[in-house]
Amino acid sequence: MTSSYSTPPVGQDVPQDDARVVDDNPVAAVPDTSGLQPVQLLVGVLGAALTVWALGNLFLAFAYYPGWFFDSKILMGLLGLVAGIGGAALLFWFINLAVEALPRRLEHGLVPYAFLLPGFSLIGLMLLYPTIQTIHYSFANASSTAYVGLQNYRDLFADAAFWSALLNNVLWIAIVPAVSVAIGVVVAVLADKLSASSEKWAKSFIFLPMAISFVAASAIWLTTVYAYQAPGRPQTGALNAIYTMFGGAPQNWLAIDTARLNSLLLMVILVWLQTGFAMVLLSSAIKGVPEDTIEAARIDGASEWQIFWKVVIPQIKATIITVFITVLILVMKVFDIIYVLTNGRDNTDVIANMFFNKLFARGQAGVASALVVVLLIAVIPILIYQVKQFREQEAMR
Repeated sequence: MTSSYSTPPVGQDVPQDDARVVDDNPVAAVPDTSGLQPVQLLVGVLGAALTVWALGNLFLAFAYYPGWFFDSKILMGLLGLVAGIGGAALLFWFINLAVEALPRRLEHGLVPYAFLLPGFSLIGLMLLYPTIQTIHYSFANASSTAYVGLQNYRDLFADAAFWSALLNNVLWIAIVPAVSVAIGVVVAVLADKLSASSEKWAKSFIFLPMAISFVAASAIWLTTVYAYQAPGRPQTGALNAIYTMFGGAPQNWLAIDTARLNSLLLMVILVWLQTGFAMVLLSSAIKGVPEDTIEAARIDGASEWQIFWKVVIPQIKATIITVFITVLILVMKVFDIIYVLTNGRDNTDVIANMFFNKLFARGQAGVASALVVVLLIAVIPILIYQVKQFREQEAMR
């Protein structure tokens, strides 16, 4: 019997890993004999560990020993940039070296996870570890040195200020995302009717507030819209200028908590900031609506209003939900606007601002941690819903 390697006929599977064909009969593949390379594995593991250690110590030195770098932020920035990029490349090189030292079949299975390991490690260090520690500290005293059980939660739920802040959060959640999305849809539809150049200019002006920080936006609105001067003095705020023009007395608008007016005025700032974001995404979705569906609706005698509600809106529903949830998550964490303009005075406080004051102004780490846990629990259902919607959108593609 003679044995030879031959090319299989068309349609027949190609033998894998040194498989042989003996007299036109395939023989079982010879298993890969490449085994573990311990020296290379050791070099890869030690190299990766030393790289992480060196990078960690370098960035800690920036914070604790700036004198080593002549107190130069420029020098530290350049070193951080070079070390960050070079260190990441070196880390992945050592990881690849260690993985290649494993047996072939094990190597192929571990390659994706090995290269995802640094990312997952950073997620664990930056997100999971602080979350677990915060939950842990929520059962400790103000200095986080002894356990007090559920006392922090009892004190929190017995505090009228907490329920006032929680009510404000509910109002922010109910109003800001809905108004932002509604205005974004209207602006997107109207801008779509303009000429190409006019549409670009209009969208640019509406999107411009997105480039402004929350602190800067708060200062702008305080000085130009909500500013208050004593009666008899010129009113520099647009709201008081208009109000006094019709015979009213100037008001300190941000101190009026009747019907939560001051909180509503604070919400206007965030709506102004987020409308451009909503407009851009929704405009893209509207342009993606097939023209033939709109033309078919017109042929059937539908009005423009009916086309908008029964043809366009159903087809951009997924984008509307995505934008709504994105703004909603932002609203649940709103802090800057309240801190800059009122710092929670006159019933304008929210959970995030209360947490800041509890922790940094009063040193109540336990109660502050409990506040964060409450906010975390409130956010989780929204995140689950967002992930579910995302998966449904992916399944439809």
